[in-house]
Amino acid sequence: MEKLNFNIKDGFDNMNFIQVTEMLTKAYWSEGIKLEEVTKGAFHSAVVVGAFDESGNQVGYSRAISDRTRFAYIMDVIIDERFRKQGIGQALVKHILNHESLKDVYQWLLITKDAHEMYAKIGFERTKRPNDWMEIKKGRPQR
Repeated sequence: MEKLNFNIKDGFDNMNFIQVTEMLTKAYWSEGIKLEEVTKGAFHSAVVVGAFDESGNQVGYSRAISDRTRFAYIMDVIIDERFRKQGIGQALVKHILNHESLKDVYQWLLITKDAHEMYAKIGFERTKRPNDWMEIKKGRPQR
């Protein structure tokens, strides 16, 4: 497979949320997600980032939620299935980690079921405090 040339853009208005929703609706963490939920989540995020091929088609997406001071959580790192394993996901996450609006953040978190190795290449480690973390997880409401 020929390596894809891609451009990274950030900003809500630069995203193609129809293409983003098509990718996210197949992901194990957001199966069946609808456009309204994707755009609302993106709108309220600190940073949204996309990868685009030479034709302008969106082939990757990620976002971060943050207080822009101490904490940021990276989520929805998704790459079109046809373009995975080409470094696009790493490039998106690095773009977020280096984003000017998040320069003061010193605690970064994310959850992954199957991409530990990819995130380790960027500097993420398994949490040393698994017994401290707590959660409330509800099912997705009908929208």
